[in-house]
Amino acid sequence: MLKLPRLAIFDMDGLIFDTERLFMTEKHKILKAYGYPARKEDYLQTVGMAGTQLKDKLLSLYGPDYPADEISRKARAAVNAHIDAFGPDVKPGIRTLLKWFRMHGVVCCVASSTMHIYVEQYLTLAELDSFFSYIIGGDEVSRSKPNPDIFLAACARGQFSPADALVLEDSENGIRAAAAAGIPAVCIPDLKQPSPDVAEKAAVILASADQLIPLFQL
Repeated sequence: MLKLPRLAIFDMDGLIFDTERLFMTEKHKILKAYGYPARKEDYLQTVGMAGTQLKDKLLSLYGPDYPADEISRKARAAVNAHIDAFGPDVKPGIRTLLKWFRMHGVVCCVASSTMHIYVEQYLTLAELDSFFSYIIGGDEVSRSKPNPDIFLAACARGQFSPADALVLEDSENGIRAAAAAGIPAVCIPDLKQPSPDVAEKAAVILASADQLIPLFQL
């Protein structure tokens, strides 16, 4: 059984929305157009990263001449165009869990490596924005996952102790970040099952968000 948290911290891409797959698909198209290899295993290494850490990882994967900012900007524009046209695809069980948390007085926030403006846009388009008290975007912290900064910032914004919080994540970098922050984490894998060393850092691994509800001790 899990302790009911006072604060539930949600990742966004791959956890709330099925956007990691979309971003990977669009980015791979652009990589091929630029003459770079499009490999899923490379993309998975970058999931949850942002800013300088992401850029450093991309340069290590594709070489010092890789136009990281340009390709990322084009990939994000393609993703935004798709979401503007069709809306973001909400992952199974998310709406059910958010309603349940609201009913039980749990404060919810989003801590995503994606820029704040896009997180806000996607939540509004999906009509999920009212469930979240605040957002911490990747552009609001100096170090991205797997560093703990974004989750510690989420706790500080709401004046909660990490011991009273719970992180919901799909990525290995996100689970590592939660562990580094001292916050229990629920892993709901998206593009990749966690490796054994990451899996042992998670409190539980589930197939969908609503499977979390019966695990709480009320």
